Amino acid sequence: MRQQSYFENHLRNAIPPALIVLVIMWVVYWADFLFVFDFQKLGVMPKSLAGMKGILFMPWIHSHHDFRHLLNNSVPTFLLLTLLFYSYKEVAIKVFGLSWFLTGILLWIFAKNNGAYHIGMSGVIYSLATFLFTSGVLRKYLPLQALSLFIVFLYGSMIWGIFPTAQHISWEGHLSGMLVGIFLAYYYRKLGPQRPKYQFEIEKELGIEPPDLEGQYWEQVRLAEELNKQQEEQENRIKIVYEIKNEEK
Repeated sequence: MRQQSYFENHLRNAIPPALIVLVIMWVVYWADFLFVFDFQKLGVMPKSLAGMKGILFMPWIHSHHDFRHLLNNSVPTFLLLTLLFYSYKEVAIKVFGLSWFLTGILLWIFAKNNGAYHIGMSGVIYSLATFLFTSGVLRKYLPLQALSLFIVFLYGSMIWGIFPTAQHISWEGHLSGMLVGIFLAYYYRKLGPQRPKYQFEIEKELGIEPPDLEGQYWEQVRLAEELNKQQEEQENRIKIVYEIKNEEK
């Protein structure tokens, strides 16, 4: 019952942030239909001063011509953010915020300016998925490694998204997000959940020399062999018994 309560409490704390992000995405998508202004111009246009505002707004903008764009980003956004806030609650807000801004910055710096705006949450999704996977590997902690395998099972095919396979897909944004996720996983590797340390690791950090168990074992073996040898020598000795008889006349 206690473990179930612990799980439920953490899950309750993890779902609201993910839900808030999801609601903002859908509200912005709905607002794009209400206003005459083209929200897609709030995306990132690489190497353009006017396009720098997309670093702030890009994740919230989705194509109103293709509803699948929003729908395809909604499910992984909600799931990955829930896993992030559940497993790494100490750094979750920082990871999400930096994934948001650093992905946009890298995209603005390194992507080609072909006159198109980069929009959508997919770059952040790549960053979150990569962070969750890489963190589990770096920390060498079984529950987090299981989470890494879960991410690979669900989104392993995302790796193909970092290559220019389709013209309308921002593969530069995907690649930027993946690089940011790896960087954040390494940067925050000592924060959040950690693998429990063994006794010998704690003693080593404290400078305590562990007992030489192997040396003690072989010393016991040597003493036992010497004792057996002494017993055998005593058994093999020739015993001479003198018997004195008194003769009566």
